[in-house]
Amino acid sequence: MADSYCADCKRLTEVVFDHSAGDTICSECGLVLEAYSVDETSEWRIFANESSDHDPVRVGGPLNPLLSGGGLSTVIAKPTAGGSTELLSGSLGKLQARSSHPDRNLIQAFKSISAMSDRLGLVTTIKDRANEIYKKVEDQKPLRGRNQEAIVAACLYIACRQENKPRTVKEFCSVANGTTKKEIGRAKEFIVKHLEAEMGQSVEMGTIHASDYLRRFCSNLGMTNQAVKAAQEAVQKSEDLDIRRSPISVAAAVIYIITQLSNDTKPLKEISIVTRVAEGTIKNVYKDLFPHLARIIPDWFANEEDMKNLKL
Repeated sequence: MADSYCADCKRLTEVVFDHSAGDTICSECGLVLEAYSVDETSEWRIFANESSDHDPVRVGGPLNPLLSGGGLSTVIAKPTAGGSTELLSGSLGKLQARSSHPDRNLIQAFKSISAMSDRLGLVTTIKDRANEIYKKVEDQKPLRGRNQEAIVAACLYIACRQENKPRTVKEFCSVANGTTKKEIGRAKEFIVKHLEAEMGQSVEMGTIHASDYLRRFCSNLGMTNQAVKAAQEAVQKSEDLDIRRSPISVAAAVIYIITQLSNDTKPLKEISIVTRVAEGTIKNVYKDLFPHLARIIPDWFANEEDMKNLKL
């Protein structure tokens, strides 16, 4: 039993769960407090030949429109000692084994995409788009013999760009089992080439801005809300400058400047590790931004005297 508030009793009372009807009932006055509740506990049903198999599976996976037949198929259990039949161990079992996985490569690729997405903390929409990209390329040109880790990483990279949630190539390298930037870059070019051939037009991947990376970098560094807000304003204003540096490097340099002006100073090495931008690169971009500090740093965050104390 559990306690719940009863409107009739005007207080917390013990309640009884009627699982057959899905009702939650007050044990003192009999008032139905909640009807048609969903039972979220396990409801295993075993269809194996022997009850000792302990197979808890009662349903298959969800419908997947990218797979043949929606990814739904019938699997015939292997015969067990004392409970086997000639039908299951004979021609039917062999035929089913040959034909039950027409999308084996796709299924494996989708699992790899899902695993890499989880390691990077990507949302479901990005994972689904990456699956679609992989499916389109696989249908046009089989991907056997190619570096699958690089292909999967490239699909996710393109999906992130298209969903306006870009990630750096170095981030994908960190979860792609030793795959290099060059391999992911080649895989991306290969995929884009075949997508453009299929669609007859260029693949739109969106423009990358430093602000796309900033909030995530700030969060990983544990910066204060005030410092994050100042960094966001500084990054937006820096886009009006003629700073010919990569958005990731600009974001890292702005974070370094903001932390130097705040009470919560972050070491250059820590910023380099989190952003995966070399310390030398951060220093060079910092030098490029230094003459424009008064223009990009918010007045409410730091005054001119504070900026003069910064050193190149």
